[in-house]
Amino acid sequence: MKPLSPRDRLIVALDVADRAAAERMVETLGDAVTFYKIGMELAYGGDGLALVGRLAAAGRKVFLDLKLHDIPNTVERATAQAARLGATFLTVHAYPQTMKAAVAGAAGSGLAILGVTVLTSCDDEDLIEAGYRFGVVEMVRRRAEQAQALGVPGLVASAAEAKGVREAVGPDMILVTPGIRPAGAEVGDQKRVATPAGAIRDGADYLVIGRPILAAADPRAAAAAIVAEIAAVAP
Repeated sequence: MKPLSPRDRLIVALDVADRAAAERMVETLGDAVTFYKIGMELAYGGDGLALVGRLAAAGRKVFLDLKLHDIPNTVERATAQAARLGATFLTVHAYPQTMKAAVAGAAGSGLAILGVTVLTSCDDEDLIEAGYRFGVVEMVRRRAEQAQALGVPGLVASAAEAKGVREAVGPDMILVTPGIRPAGAEVGDQKRVATPAGAIRDGADYLVIGRPILAAADPRAAAAAIVAEIAAVAP
């Protein structure tokens, strides 16, 4: 993977209700941000998917966070459709069948598939309650190894597991880390969080940050401060 600039490592989550709100935030952030995440809330409301092409045409990168998971044929066909939108990343849940189908659907395009290991809102107790026999650390490691074996380019994992993921799969897989909170920020519904500097030190390539920027009095200044923190520790 090519060296990343500190600014390109920040992915701002456009966790807003519609395209108009998202476009206002993009305008506010200006050239302080080059990479945006479009998740389910925006994608399913107010013509959010149309924003993917607009951002790409304007030279921005888009992380399409839809977390696909269905029968293989459906995942493969949906991934092929997503590849036509112009996004850089697309998430799927890191089940082997799902990842294999998504890789097939993205073949020949510029879309990189990211396998979502374990959601940052979950802890060991949540996984046990859901019927899994592994805790978070072991589950993340197993899914990371499966993703690598299937040719998945990257992973989504919390910073708490980033170091272990790097040990398991080496330096070449893309690692995108959500659940990032600047020091002193509210944790909200996340259970496994880290500061921007901590996540970068532990091996994250990209940081996904939403509320600490979107809810800031000055979102552009908040984004710039996070980029500066990344720059201070990034290799």
